[in-house]
Amino acid sequence: MSDEPGALALFGAATWAGSSELAAQLIASAGGEVVALPTGAAYEMPSLAIERLGESLAELGATIHPVMVLTRRDAEVAEYAEVVRSASLICLTGGSPLHLMSVMKDSLVLTALIAAWRDGATVIGAEGGASVLSDPMIDPRGGALTVGLGLVRDLSVYVGYRGEIDAGLERTLALAADDCPVVAIGADGGVVRDPDGIWRTEGAVTIFQQAVPVDLTALAGKRLA
Repeated sequence: MSDEPGALALFGAATWAGSSELAAQLIASAGGEVVALPTGAAYEMPSLAIERLGESLAELGATIHPVMVLTRRDAEVAEYAEVVRSASLICLTGGSPLHLMSVMKDSLVLTALIAAWRDGATVIGAEGGASVLSDPMIDPRGGALTVGLGLVRDLSVYVGYRGEIDAGLERTLALAADDCPVVAIGADGGVVRDPDGIWRTEGAVTIFQQAVPVDLTALAGKRLA
């Protein structure tokens, strides 16, 4: 097991590759093999979510291996957990973070994902899959804070950021603890924690703490799963 886990990347769009330099680096580091879980899109045509992800990653030479964890029962399937455990790059696609949370929390598949990450695998959360990886997680129905999967703790991720504080983000900022930064990510934005513990961003990303913009040092030293 590594001293530090693999990279943790959070993207604002479900189709997160495009011309992203971060995406290209992450794909290359994993040899182009991507295990994708369309859990958040379970009620929104998950096969289409996989297809669109594949199209967005095609120019980077990636191969998509879908693991159709759509229900709580699926998240306890040993075969699915084994695929996730052996992956070098795992992606949680976009969709409902609330459904993703209810399916994955304390499951066999999540245990496998964390173990793979701890052994150096890269974990990517896209759109709804990005917001669920932190704890506390932002409830997309209005900006309240709730329990997330907690790969990174005392940090919240807000997706759909358009460069201004809307009603949902305003509520989140008002509720967040003083020591809990809120990472607001736009559709072309991404933030990654490298295995050495250094955070970096790309595109539309603003970090707020105590409701004011701050720099990346606010993310340093955050507790990990």
